[in-house]
Amino acid sequence: MRTTVTIDPDVRVLIDRRVRESGRPFKQVLNEALRKGLSSAPSSASRTRSYRQPVFDMGRSRTDLTKASALASQLEDIEAIGKLARGR
Repeated sequence: MRTTVTIDPDVRVLIDRRVRESGRPFKQVLNEALRKGLSSAPSSASRTRSYRQPVFDMGRSRTDLTKASALASQLEDIEAIGKLARGR
């Protein structure tokens, strides 16, 4: 079957390198690479496996997070004042 495909430049370099190394035609190298890549692709069953994120108890917060935005703003102000004092 004949079709037109746009190959990214980096992929073209990889294919050309394999053609030179193996001495096989471009078409054969490309088809083998596609077969290998598509046959090793994960199946839909393996993609749906759930992942459990480990969770750790870090204890009570030492800072009242209800005003976290105000705290972040104050920290940015302190940093900016420090930079100005250092002449940056």
